Amino acid sequence: MNKVMIPKFLAVALASTLAFGCANNGNKSDQSSSSSTVTEKSTDLEKVGYSIGYATAESYKESLDDLNLDTFEMGFRDAYDGKEAVLTKEQMQEVMTKYEEKKQAEMMEKMKQDAVTNKAAGDKFLAENAKKEGVKTTASGLQYKVLKQGTGKPVAGSEMVKINYEGKLLDGTVFDSSYDRGEPVIFPVEGMIPGFTEGLKLMKEGGTYELYIPADLAYGETGNAGIDPNSTLIFKVEMIEVNPKMPAQPAQ
Repeated sequence: MNKVMIPKFLAVALASTLAFGCANNGNKSDQSSSSSTVTEKSTDLEKVGYSIGYATAESYKESLDDLNLDTFEMGFRDAYDGKEAVLTKEQMQEVMTKYEEKKQAEMMEKMKQDAVTNKAAGDKFLAENAKKEGVKTTASGLQYKVLKQGTGKPVAGSEMVKINYEGKLLDGTVFDSSYDRGEPVIFPVEGMIPGFTEGLKLMKEGGTYELYIPADLAYGETGNAGIDPNSTLIFKVEMIEVNPKMPAQPAQ
């Protein structure tokens, strides 16, 4: 029998919910005698079921914000108990396809709106930031401020650098930080976003700079994980070593 194709953005959520149902019930739904209330005295399986259910909703509540939980539970239990579906496979597939198209269209529209909003916010920030003492602007539009001038080897012309860094959004949200991980990282100079690479090439060993990277020198209209479209980024970069000795690879 053909199965209904589930949109990719729902697949993980539904798989997690299936795990929740199995962990919570152990048998068919109408044979379950476990309590629907979870407390510290609940069994481990009850706690597992609750934890998976909570984590699933927490992770996917934005993409599933209009999901009817009552009919979702009805469909889940009917399939789990082996009951005949109230809709044909064709009807299910049709409505799921329409739903996926609707959610994708909404997501694309939100990305467009976010891109416009973020671009305006970034332009305003950079215009004001350019007037601040110590901030310099390059021909490309990159802005930087020397927090500590380096006196060692220059980065320009090198291949690899060892740095500590922290990346923030305009609202102060930290999206990446080697400081938080507790150790510096080794990066290829040319392997970064354009604004970051340009900023690195301005530095010398021992220096610490703050980089203000416009969206077109960062991730642009596509954005990246944790970074919305057209986001202006702020990086604090500490140049530890230029062309560092690479750590030895473990024997195979």
